[in-house]
Amino acid sequence: MNKLFTTIFAVAVSCATAASLAQEIKGDAKAGETKNAMCIGCHGIKGYQASFPEVYKVPMISGQGAKYITAALNEYKKGERKHPTMRAIADSLTDQDIADLAAHYSADGAGEAAKAAREPSTEVKALLAKANCASCHGDNFSKPIDPAYPKIGGQHADYLFVALKAYKTENNPKVGRSNAIMAGMAKQYTNAELKQLANYLASVDGDLKTIPQKKFR
Repeated sequence: MNKLFTTIFAVAVSCATAASLAQEIKGDAKAGETKNAMCIGCHGIKGYQASFPEVYKVPMISGQGAKYITAALNEYKKGERKHPTMRAIADSLTDQDIADLAAHYSADGAGEAAKAAREPSTEVKALLAKANCASCHGDNFSKPIDPAYPKIGGQHADYLFVALKAYKTENNPKVGRSNAIMAGMAKQYTNAELKQLANYLASVDGDLKTIPQKKFR
């Protein structure tokens, strides 16, 4: 019995140490700028479109929160976000690489002034209230209450639509997102309603942008 307790304690200490080390990783924006060669081919071209699982503009990530970028890349790495290309890219990154890239892209939106949200139509206002989107994504849908949540104000409408539908997708080995909270929210809506929400959110002035790369390395 004592041996069992010793083993359990050792595992617990090991997990706590690993968690502590993960928390200590600090991102370096300058280092991230030298590591983004795999990112700029899609995220550094204005209007660039992806074709899986359907055609849509790749999301703007410059100005996004560092903790959200870190969380998203780790979700791709674990397969919690299903996307073959993004999983392959995330698999190639170390924890330090992810931290550096997150610091780099989040720095692009530093110091942005807050903007007033565009007033939604009565119908869209009701849809937003149904899931209380602002309660998590914050003022102007650009001030999330948790830094691990994304800024969605001003994001591309077609990307938002694809992302929201992914939370509704089940039992598909190549498409879907594992997030119980967002799945519960998205499943309240028809796809037509999700498209309405995506179109409104895209019309909001937010911090997100696409910054073209001066040259490809």
